[in-house]
This record gives sequence, C-alpha cells and structure tokens, in this order.
Amino acid sequence: MKRFLTSVAALGLMAGAAAADYTLTILHTNDFHARFEPISKYDGPCSAEDNGEGKCFGGSARLMTAIEEARSRTNNSILVDGGDQFQGTLFYTYYKGALAAEMMNQMGYDAMTVGNHEFDDGPEVLKGFMDAVNFPVLMSNADVSGEPLLAGKLAKSTIIERGGEKLGLIGLTPQDTDELASPGPNITFTDPVQAVQGEVDKLTAEGVNKIIVLSHSSYAVDQRVAAETTGVDVIVGGHSNTLLSNTNERAEGPYPTMVGNTAIVQAYAYGKFLGELNVTFNDAGEITEAVGEPLVMDAAVTEDEGTVARISEAAGPLEEIRNRVVAQTNEAIGGDRAVCRAIECTMGNLIADAMLARVADQGIQVAIQNGGGIRASIDAGEVTMGEVLTVLPFQNTLSTFQVTGATLVEALENGVSQIEEGAGRFPQVAGMSYAFDSSQPAGSRISDVMVGGAPIEMDKTYGVVSNNYVRNGGDGYKMFRDAENAYDFGPDLADVTAEYLAENAPYKPYTDGRITVK
Repeated sequence: MKRFLTSVAALGLMAGAAAADYTLTILHTNDFHARFEPISKYDGPCSAEDNGEGKCFGGSARLMTAIEEARSRTNNSILVDGGDQFQGTLFYTYYKGALAAEMMNQMGYDAMTVGNHEFDDGPEVLKGFMDAVNFPVLMSNADVSGEPLLAGKLAKSTIIERGGEKLGLIGLTPQDTDELASPGPNITFTDPVQAVQGEVDKLTAEGVNKIIVLSHSSYAVDQRVAAETTGVDVIVGGHSNTLLSNTNERAEGPYPTMVGNTAIVQAYAYGKFLGELNVTFNDAGEITEAVGEPLVMDAAVTEDEGTVARISEAAGPLEEIRNRVVAQTNEAIGGDRAVCRAIECTMGNLIADAMLARVADQGIQVAIQNGGGIRASIDAGEVTMGEVLTVLPFQNTLSTFQVTGATLVEALENGVSQIEEGAGRFPQVAGMSYAFDSSQPAGSRISDVMVGGAPIEMDKTYGVVSNNYVRNGGDGYKMFRDAENAYDFGPDLADVTAEYLAENAPYKPYTDGRITVK
C-alpha cells in the first residue's frame, strides 16, 4: 500500500509538469568504495576473463561512458556523490584518496558529501583529498572549527549555478561518525534535521529556492529529514547502500521516494548503478515532476578506453599482492551486507573462527566481528589475497582483552540494537552462541547466551578477541574501551583470515546455528 500511494503521489507530480519552467538532470553515485575496476555479482573482484564475457559490473571506465551518455541526453545536469568514495580495495590502501580525486575530477563531479569512511584515516587524508579535487566537499552536521586541518575549508553548503538558476547543495554525514570512523577528538557531530534546516534557511535567505541535500546518512534518516524539514527539494542518499528503483525487484522503495514534496534517491553502491533523476521546478522552486531510474552499469555499457588504461596503470603496483592464491573454496562464501548485518552468515563464521583459532592458546574463549567490517563475498574456486582484502579492507588488527559476562551481554545488546537499520554493529561470533528478538526494545533483545557450551556467567571474566576498531569503541562498542589486559596490535585481520583459509583448504563455508532469531 505504501509503495502504491507513493507512486500515486509521483503521478500527481507528473501531471503538473506542463507548468514547469526549469528542468535539471541529477546524476549521482554513492558508496563507491574504491571499486575502480569492474566487480562481480558479489561486489568483489571480477576477472578480466569474466569481464570479457560480459559477467562484470561497474568500474570507473563504465561510469565514465555512462556519465557522458547521460549528459548528452540533457542540456542541464549536475553530477554529485553521496559519500564513501574511500576504503574497500587495495587501490585505497595504496593510493588513499588520490586516485578517487583524479577519477572524480575527470568525470566532472560538481559536489559530494563526506561519508564516514572519508574519516577512516583521520582528517589528514580527507584534507589531502579535498585539496586535490576541483569541486566542493560538504558536511553540514558537524562542528570542525576545532580541527585545524578542516576549519575554514570544509563547508556546510554551497551554491552553484546551472542553466541560469542557483542550486543550493548541502552535505550530511552520519551523526555517529565518531563511532564509525576516526575523525579525531576535535570534531563534534550533530543532529541531521537541525543542521539541514539551518542551511536551508541560510540558502533561502540568499534567494535560492532549489535545494539538494547530499546525504550519507541512510534511507531511513533521509526520510526523517524530508519529513521534519521544510524547503528541501531533493535528497541524494548514501550510507545504507539502498537500491531505489521502479523496475528492479530487489529495490527497497520507489525511485524517487517521495516524502511530502521531497524526492529521495539512492543508487545502491560500488558503482554498480548511475542514478539519473530528472526534476522539473516551477518559478517558485517547487517540484512539479520527478522521474528517473538508476542505470545498471553492466556489460551493455562500453568501457571508456582511456580510463581502462589509466586504471590498469594504477593497478600495476597492486598485482603481486592481490593475485597471490591463498586457498581454495568449493562454494561461495557469503558476505552479503543484508545477511551479515542481520543473521549468522558464512563469511562472519569464517572470520570469527579465524580470529579465535589464532589466539585460542592465549586463554581467549570468544570472538566478535562486526558485520559492517565484512565488505564482500568470495566466489567458489581459487581464493586470492586480493579477494580477502576486498572482504576485509580496513587494515584492522586483532585485539585481545578481558571483560565480564555482563559486559559481553551488553556488547551483544549493542550489536543488535540497530538491526532495523541494517547497522554494521551486528555481531558475528565464534566460541559462543546467542539468541535475539528484534520485536523487543533495544537493550533487551538478547537471550540464551552460551560460551563454550555453558550458560554465560555475568560476573565471570572472559577472554575476547575482536578487531581493534571494535575494541576501541567503534560501531557503538564503547563498553570495550575499558577492558582489562587489552592488546590492540595483533596481526592484520585479513592476513589472519587468509592463513586460516589456507590451513583449512579447500574451505567449506557453513552456518551452525550459533545465532538464533526468535
């Protein structure tokens, strides 16, 4: 019913298009995560052979072609990004933000918002990226005045002119970026609704009546911002990797999703789609028509030859690392985001098992891996180090520590507290099992916790292994910050996982009921 009503609303908007006088095509991407090369259907690496057979998607070379073709269909367009260009493949590990800046400049982006992963290496790398791009990078819901690297440089909003009209662009970042990344102690993140409304009011006072929010905040937050603000015309989303579409059966909502008079769009992730929204405004700056559809970057989109050559050149230093075969698996190991952030998944079991096996002789009993740290699946056949690094790109290290059973339960409660939003804090585990009931209020969803086959004891001390991001409070795991005997400088999690795969080759992925949904 909701989908139907939204569609009716959209049709109503279309009916008034005849009175409109300004049409704009908004081309958009989000959550690219350094996928400069084509990707497989699992969002991981795709071989040159498979690409030649038309089995791959995305990549900068296809995007380059698609953007130019989309621009040729209109005389008035902008190209914007919803954040998280950083992190996800060896390209980012090696080049940091430099290759992203080069490609985005070449594609002619007009603006982007800061995603949480733009802070993965602190404000320094973000500043270097901002210095390299020739378009504004925006973030409205944070105070950066205390951070010398960004103060006076990272704007909340900007005005650009296109087709003789002024467009107001506002950036939006997750309010919990301090938990999701490493922005440092000098930046304070604030409520998205208040931040956006403040910039809307400022832009309106300057005579701007067409306002677009570039939001790396999730589909749910975007709908809230649309409902609780006035004056926002379009929200170009990101962060939740949501596919909005009117034709794709896997879509989570229509494209655009209308909330009041605000059109919300998002185009999944990893360069697999290029969003194309055509918006028509009347003289008062009101939307009279908003139609479009994400364009799939499949084999039908020809790769731009110059970009293919440049990415191939950039890949040169990475080849030896990522082509090294480390193991064999006879079945695909599932690291799908929608699964690993909601239930037990085979990739979660692999990583948690690998962590626990590595430190079991140190008196460690349980392992916890955040589902958001799992970034791809691995298909059947030979497993390369490049594939493992695509799954685990963050250069996290193993952390061991001791906490009470009560703290462990608190951690599990945190892990399932935002399951409705598909949050990355969902806990994949080893050495323990638990049940949860998402119909209960957050904070009281966990039950039946077992460690080593015995019920957990709240006052007993347990040895835990996780990654250094989680141990230091990432994804809301603040209860681990004060853990006893913490050591955060173990081996790289990707190396640990690769070695475990090698030791257990051919690896057989599995689930065993260690996480139960009530």
